[in-house]
Amino acid sequence: MELIEDLTLAQQGDDAAFTRLVEPLRRELHAHCYRMLGSSHDADDALQDAMLRAWKGIARFEGRSTLRSWLYTVATRTCLDLVESRGRRALPMDLSPSSDRAVLDDAPLTEIAWLGPYAVGELAGGPVARYEQREAVELAFVAALQHLPGNQRAALLLFEVLGFSAAEIATMMDTSTASVNSALQRARRIVADKVPAASQQQTIRELGDGRVQELVASYSTALERGDADALVALLTEDVTWSMPPLGHWYSGIAAVMDFAIEIPLTRCPSWRNVITTANGQPAIACYLGMTPDSEHTGWSVSVLTLRDEKIAGVTSFIGLENFALLGLPATK
Repeated sequence: MELIEDLTLAQQGDDAAFTRLVEPLRRELHAHCYRMLGSSHDADDALQDAMLRAWKGIARFEGRSTLRSWLYTVATRTCLDLVESRGRRALPMDLSPSSDRAVLDDAPLTEIAWLGPYAVGELAGGPVARYEQREAVELAFVAALQHLPGNQRAALLLFEVLGFSAAEIATMMDTSTASVNSALQRARRIVADKVPAASQQQTIRELGDGRVQELVASYSTALERGDADALVALLTEDVTWSMPPLGHWYSGIAAVMDFAIEIPLTRCPSWRNVITTANGQPAIACYLGMTPDSEHTGWSVSVLTLRDEKIAGVTSFIGLENFALLGLPATK
């Protein structure tokens, strides 16, 4: 009853009623925008624009679908406009082959639109729903989505992640059900080739919280102490390490350790780390200082990908802006 009353008030121009209607859905809509766009900052822009469009259009909402469906329609169309104007987000491995040795003069590539990390935050629903929502923001999945055209990206997310039917999606995207089904088939093939069979949520459940915490703590300690032997023991043979916005990346334990020994373990004076999470995965916030006793400033947020009780991937998002995004202090 309250929902109907707020809808009536919102359609009459009551912005407080409109806020009450949309606020419970804001977090999940933001996550949808992130999946579509690969950037939390772009998701902020898209959600703000979508909410403005929804406010301007609420008077025309006739109730033929649920309010949630209607808001997802507005948000999806807003994201599609941004995909068209801004293009896709990338990781270093999307742009060039891996490097065999540490690159000392690696400069940030500021002209590239890079994939960014995401703070999952509080998730609605029971444990199963929370796992599914975290899977949908894992780095490998969001990175794979960036290889899809906007319409395929939207169709896959609306169908596989959010549970809308092909007919509902056709209405939302102003197309035919046959077009939606065709887009879904193409999108599934591309994503299946790029996403590991086991999600990080499955891996974390299989390892157990204790083992995951042990792995992450050991990685953090090895970096802080500059302990190459301890670090190498934690990595898979085919481990990768990338550092957007730096363009070079490393694949295989020999190349990764050459980089680690040459740069973070040797040339960086002092590290302090904070264990956190990003994209539903374990992560380390790395603070760099000139001496162990000096103030340390946020340098990178490293999102860890786990496999076989080891670390199979490190994606280090360099930049202080990533600390604010995850609610972390700028210094330590």
